[in-house]
Amino acid sequence: MVQTGSDRENKWYVYLIVLVASIGGFMFGFDLVIIAGALPFLDVDFQLTPALKGFAVSSAILGSVTGPLIGMWFTERLGRKKTMMLAAFFFMISTAGSAFAFGIWDFAVWRFLGGIGIGLAMISSPIYIAELSPPHLRGVLVNVNQLSNVIGINLAVIVGYLFSFDGWGWRWMFGSQVVPVVILMIGLYLVPESPRWLAARGRLDEALDVLTKINGASRGKQELQEISDELGRSNESKVAFGELWKPGIRQAVMIGIVIMVFSQINGVNMILLYAPTIMTEVGISFGSNAILSAIPVYLLILVTTLLAFPLINRFSRRGLLLAGVAFMVLGHLVMAINLFMAWPPLFSLIPMLISAGAFTVGLAPLSWIIVSEIFPNRVRGKALAVVCFFLYAASFVTAQFFPMMTDWFTKQFDTAAGVYLFFALVCAAGFWFCWRFVPETKGLSLEKISQFWEIRRRR
Repeated sequence: MVQTGSDRENKWYVYLIVLVASIGGFMFGFDLVIIAGALPFLDVDFQLTPALKGFAVSSAILGSVTGPLIGMWFTERLGRKKTMMLAAFFFMISTAGSAFAFGIWDFAVWRFLGGIGIGLAMISSPIYIAELSPPHLRGVLVNVNQLSNVIGINLAVIVGYLFSFDGWGWRWMFGSQVVPVVILMIGLYLVPESPRWLAARGRLDEALDVLTKINGASRGKQELQEISDELGRSNESKVAFGELWKPGIRQAVMIGIVIMVFSQINGVNMILLYAPTIMTEVGISFGSNAILSAIPVYLLILVTTLLAFPLINRFSRRGLLLAGVAFMVLGHLVMAINLFMAWPPLFSLIPMLISAGAFTVGLAPLSWIIVSEIFPNRVRGKALAVVCFFLYAASFVTAQFFPMMTDWFTKQFDTAAGVYLFFALVCAAGFWFCWRFVPETKGLSLEKISQFWEIRRRR
């Protein structure tokens, strides 16, 4: 049967939508590493203790914790698209405030507001992308959010290095975020609302219009019928939080919480957050040289994120996830041995590369892909809010206490090797959990995955 133009899947339209939505991921990555490059200069300007170093980094993450709480309400009431617009507004406020901060406390306030934007973007963007993506493209397209995150990280390294030769350069580092924020604001005016959100609000004609542009007329009608059947009489805005703890769905929520907490407390995020500081502490000279020596880590995660696209298409979600976590254990063990044996400073790059590469090819993209897939349509907004709350709470705790842990181990044992032994144990526990509990979701429509949990619920 020959497909007419109106029946054809419009991949380029989907790609444009995903590109705009993934700028939220870009902002997360850019913000993550801009603070990494700025931290040594903030330490000098504001005379930071280990606890205040952690606070300078974790203040934005603390703001991210609140994002899912209010983001849940906005994604349901206003929609995924308008929630991303609100996130862009918070990004803009934070950008201006951080660049002109006078001390660590007002700096932390502006970073906190930016963190709210991160929380809003990171709950709305993956849902939005998953809900607009055809099933056979969904894994790859959700991973675009991770790719944009890594591109943001690498551009932040370049920006950080370029401005690192000036003592006041850290202000330009934060001010440079205005460029992607403006692009995000413009792009959001060009993309549609999620068809699943529209259908849940009874706006079926609008939902059909979006689905037709994406999938073609016949497939668009079929997918709208599937969405309507799955939603049934339920309405996402009327679903109570208690629904999340019912049999079947409760298991999906617990899997989502654990996998997202694990994605933050595994130690690799701390390598990315504190890479220039880590290189300084192992013996690389301050400032520009420390940032420059950490660049291989950031370049590698770009390469491995690109590599993740064909791997996600070729291999199962679980298989790739387990392989990545296993290499993260190896990387942390090598780092601990390296520090314990006091090998030359640049040797620290080897375990950092192993851990960061394994993380970005496995756990980093797959954690978001899996949690964007496993929840039924009617509870997806609330479920994502819950798991993202735990994600950012775990990220805050880890970012706050990593410098303090490193300082304590160094004072007690004259080496920070114990920190990486701890993270190796965390990753080993994460490997067991993923092997035991995480289901395979590759190739299934969101509605088919929903049916899986409904069957578990009735047992």
